[in-house]
Amino acid sequence: MNATLNPRQQAQLAFVASGAELQVGQPQDCPLPLATLVATDGSEPYVSRTLSGGLTAHVYRIEAAGRSWTLKRARERCLVQNADGQTSFLNEVQRRADLRVLKARPELAEPLAGIVDTCYASFRHGVLLSPWIDGEVVGDWDETRLADLFDCVITLASAGLFEWDLCPGNVLDDGRIRLFDFGYLYRFDPLREFNSDGLACPGFHPVERFETRQFFAWLLGQEALGSARALAAFRLEKAIALDRYRRWRAELAGRDASPAVLERLDRLIDSWRTALAGSAEALYLREAWRSHRLDLADDLDGQTCTPQTLQRLAWLRETVGARHADLLAADALAHERAPQRAALLDELRRAEAQAIGWQVPRA
Repeated sequence: MNATLNPRQQAQLAFVASGAELQVGQPQDCPLPLATLVATDGSEPYVSRTLSGGLTAHVYRIEAAGRSWTLKRARERCLVQNADGQTSFLNEVQRRADLRVLKARPELAEPLAGIVDTCYASFRHGVLLSPWIDGEVVGDWDETRLADLFDCVITLASAGLFEWDLCPGNVLDDGRIRLFDFGYLYRFDPLREFNSDGLACPGFHPVERFETRQFFAWLLGQEALGSARALAAFRLEKAIALDRYRRWRAELAGRDASPAVLERLDRLIDSWRTALAGSAEALYLREAWRSHRLDLADDLDGQTCTPQTLQRLAWLRETVGARHADLLAADALAHERAPQRAALLDELRRAEAQAIGWQVPRA
């Protein structure tokens, strides 16, 4: 077994190699025979729509038993070239089993109402069937949508499930925020660990995952309409995050969370509170840099770049060129190995060449 893999990755790859099956629900729960679902390629009359799909599965809208369903079929070859990508379909089936148990708890029914139900899932057959969500990618992150999302992902975290991939394609709005893709939702101990990487990476938390994977990309569009508009949207998001993290901290303290977990939340809460008492411009710059930088690294690691990767790269280059002193003053470059302007611009030029070469073909 590769020593660079973490225990979860090792266990999941061992499960893949074992030939064992994992199911959620039963085949008789499906509105069509399992063999029919497994063979679906989008040409069938019951397929009403073929979606662009994800990097690990083909996705179809199908019509059966008087309603619409989402059918995910695992790709024969995952497009994400790392261990997490190669095990993401297995992980999703595992987490669908966990989520079914959590959603059955009465006290979690409302905060987890946005989590899609699972009709049936089979790892070995590469099939996952859920009710169709008649929603759209979120176009405007207003107060209601932000609160809805944060309540859901913090509830998941409190229950020991950390969602890493809150990208736009994994979050829909049909009147409330819906989550439906759990290939990168991992177990952890919320009372003793920061996330599913244990105590190794304190910078990753639910709000950061939203900001990195989606919010700051959305803010690029707001910046195009004016920096004041983008900053106002950021302040709203941070105010809601601050309120939810204060509640989360109190809950974890009541459950006897470790000092390390509580102190990490205290640092975040104090940082946000202090920034919101002023202009919050330095915090915006610091967290925008972090978010674009991390998302770029994620795309390059998986060799799954898109036009949005290039948009983020453009922001990074332009900001280094025009506001390098501001980045230093905001402590945005604290984790850069070579924070000098010339070194950063050279690194970003090399990253752009890779991002162009690793563009994912449109489905």
